Amino acid sequence: MNFKAEILQGIPSTLPPVKEYDVTVNHAPKRKKILSSEEELLALRNALRYFEPKHHATLLPEFKNELEKYGRIYMYRFRPDYKIYARPIDEYPGECAQAKAIMLMIQNNLDHAVAQHPHELITYGGNGAVFSNWAQYRLVMQYLAQMTNEQTLVVYSGHPLGLFPSHKNAPRVVVTNGMMIPNYSQPDDWEKFNALGVTQYGQMTAGSYMYIGPQGIVHGTTITVLNGFRKIKKSPKGGLFVTSGLGGMSGAQPKAGNIAGCVTVCGEVNKKATETRHSQGWVDEVISDVNELGKRVQKALDAKETVSIAYDGNIVEVWEHFDKENIHIDLGSDQTSLHNPWAGGYYPVGMSYDDANEMMANNPKKFKEKVQESLRRHTNAINKHTAKGTYFFDYGNAFLLEASRADAAIMADNNIDFKYPSYVQDIMGPMCFDYGFGPFRWVCATGKPEDLAKTDAIACEVLEEMIKVSPPEIQQQMLDNIQWIKGAQENKLVVGSQARILYADAEGRMKIASAFNKHISEGKIGTVILGRDHHDVSGTDSPYRETSNIYDGSRFTADMAIHNVIGDSFRGATWVSIHNGGGVGWGEVINGGFGMVLDGTKDAQRRLESMLFWDVNNGIARRSWARNEEAVFAIKREMERTPNLKVTLPNFVDDSLFS
Repeated sequence: MNFKAEILQGIPSTLPPVKEYDVTVNHAPKRKKILSSEEELLALRNALRYFEPKHHATLLPEFKNELEKYGRIYMYRFRPDYKIYARPIDEYPGECAQAKAIMLMIQNNLDHAVAQHPHELITYGGNGAVFSNWAQYRLVMQYLAQMTNEQTLVVYSGHPLGLFPSHKNAPRVVVTNGMMIPNYSQPDDWEKFNALGVTQYGQMTAGSYMYIGPQGIVHGTTITVLNGFRKIKKSPKGGLFVTSGLGGMSGAQPKAGNIAGCVTVCGEVNKKATETRHSQGWVDEVISDVNELGKRVQKALDAKETVSIAYDGNIVEVWEHFDKENIHIDLGSDQTSLHNPWAGGYYPVGMSYDDANEMMANNPKKFKEKVQESLRRHTNAINKHTAKGTYFFDYGNAFLLEASRADAAIMADNNIDFKYPSYVQDIMGPMCFDYGFGPFRWVCATGKPEDLAKTDAIACEVLEEMIKVSPPEIQQQMLDNIQWIKGAQENKLVVGSQARILYADAEGRMKIASAFNKHISEGKIGTVILGRDHHDVSGTDSPYRETSNIYDGSRFTADMAIHNVIGDSFRGATWVSIHNGGGVGWGEVINGGFGMVLDGTKDAQRRLESMLFWDVNNGIARRSWARNEEAVFAIKREMERTPNLKVTLPNFVDDSLFS
């Protein structure tokens, strides 16, 4: 059966052969046993409802074994026989070009070169899933292949509820992930309801089909590292950046360090993740001995090399050894998946990777104790370095939050705030988000590298024209992004789809998208798919990351993210998503995303102008009302350019009144 036929088939009426468990693939860890006996039966009933009753007797013991062995029912037998990757858009079956674009993006998320645990349908972050099982994948792809421009596919946490009549201006797909009743958003709630097969953790761009490999974060990480060195008034040349994690998102860190020009050390306990990033050229060297690492780093610092080194081991060992050897760390961070601390997001020091996975599944209480013990030790080592002048920041994956919950020495003197800032508080919030700059991205649906090169040139030309009249407040951001896009080809950032990312404000996004649409209409490039990371100006309400620099008391509210996705829906997005969790953890954040297909038409032009304007300015308006001065500047500037925009501005209160 060929690729198109297998897509159109959906769930086959004849059972495919059982698939062997492929030990060469990076698999998700076994999830802890959390269901009662009755709930296990319910999970099995829930899984079997995807299949005709004639198959139930065959599938029941198989699914029961998966639930017992892996803690989830993935339906491995139904993995497709074809290779999953982002094919050129014309290779997908169907009549609706927008639906074909979404199929392309789904398959990119599950490409073995892109996904962290592809056989478990997990793209990144340890639990960031596109779907919960292979039946869901097959049904969604079949529905998309059948879709017309007068239908909308509704997806409930990976489950395709169905195709519903709508209209051509409606989104083609509406996705929700993990949208729980608030009192059911604790970590064990995810474990339970995910095991039951009724919800999933979509991370940010995993469950919204907009992941573009580690490039998606390498740009933001580069900007963060550059601005981090600016903050300490030191050149990256001869500087040392120490961090951890080489997974789906964190794997961007060594590449970003190379682009910034410093020495980067990144600890990773999962050998397969390290091998993947090394083979892809995202990290230069791998060292397994901490003494050898110390000598190599000192040599690199003395020579002012630009080099990235993966430490094949636990990052706590690095912090402790560098303290003992007096190796000065300029910038320090952590990007292990501490939003998911008890299920593979963080591994305790002093244990092998395999032993930790075994304890995680079979003795979760003891594993939690080990993780918290490790966080205390980790924090103590960091504190020793910061006392010597290291600038440490939380890179958004809940290190500070979980360290505080482990009673680590992480609290400030007031016992309310953390000792160290989130990188959004110090860097990305005031320097980027408040001005409207965030991660705008696009994918060339033809799959042609030459199309990507053309879009790079188009975007660069637009930015170079814009900077001529840009105010001083945003000149540095414009210059950083021009430098980035000029070096994009040389830095070989593509993993999976022919995609690119840069930081732009609403004006920049609209002008770049308009230029793309014009070139498509003239036949100079093929279809382009627009999107962004949820980690942006408006898309995410996250009190410990994206909105951590909101100080009016509203950072624990989620109105902005909800309004963002509603507004995007009726302003022209091709698909929209809204998630519980993502980045900093289940129950800790609400985040929304979109995708938009540009086909060179006037209709696409209307959509991009309407939607991209709202997608950014909604967030600037909220940040302005929080009295963020950079956002007040940005929204006033936008109101001058857009007469129909009238935003409620804050009045500032004289502090002396309270003295």
